[in-house]
Amino acid sequence: MDVVAIRSNVRKWIGAGLGGIVALGTNGEAPLLDDDESERVIEAVRTDVPPDRVLVAGAGHESTRATVAAARRLAAAGADAVLVKTPYTYRNHVPPAGLIAHYTAVADGSPVPVLLYNFPASTGVNLTPDTVGALARHPNIVGMKETSTDGAQFADLAAVVPADFTVLCGSAPGVFAALCAGAKGAITAISAVLPGPCLEMLDHIRGGRYDAALAIQHRITPLARAVTTGFGIPGLKVALEMAGFTCGDPRPPLLPLPDEARERIRTLLHAACA
Repeated sequence: MDVVAIRSNVRKWIGAGLGGIVALGTNGEAPLLDDDESERVIEAVRTDVPPDRVLVAGAGHESTRATVAAARRLAAAGADAVLVKTPYTYRNHVPPAGLIAHYTAVADGSPVPVLLYNFPASTGVNLTPDTVGALARHPNIVGMKETSTDGAQFADLAAVVPADFTVLCGSAPGVFAALCAGAKGAITAISAVLPGPCLEMLDHIRGGRYDAALAIQHRITPLARAVTTGFGIPGLKVALEMAGFTCGDPRPPLLPLPDEARERIRTLLHAACA
């Protein structure tokens, strides 16, 4: 683990104007890190995240007990909040009541606020608006990352949660629709590669300049798909390196991209920056 590179990248992201940093997320190779490495990542990131920005740490584990323990460790390391993905190994036997019990216990045990993380494409588990509405009543559950690209899903969520509950879009191709339908921001891989255009799109939407915002969405979507569903973390790392960040090779069992895939990323990055 390269702490110097982590800190350098964080300074660039903060300097670009991002509202915060999510560390140990899905694209941060969190499942491939040991617990002590995870704590060192948060400690390193915390050093360069100023008090007026937020540091969110991925803390989701399969068991409720392990998730609470992770939330406590990462809070002690400096996290302002934790992002908790739905447990999924036993998904066919965990009904909505089980998810509510899981997140309630995590929120009760976490010393920092909790964000729900709904990623059914990866987990096979969906947090429905009814479930989210029930969980949003907990005082320590303050928001969620929703990866749907369906604007109707965000409208439904906005209708069932309190005004101070923060719904964030987690899928770059759906950011424009999500923001128009009630999401308050986004946590996306493409924001790490191209923070400037992503912030510009958010500003355009908040200013009612929807045509300009949609034009940016169309421009960045092909690269966004390539560095997530297309080439995954290996593609994201290549794009970040090409954009001036320091990442290195992915951790096994992930493999570096072959040359032809790297060139595809380069072409998409150039188009997104045009």
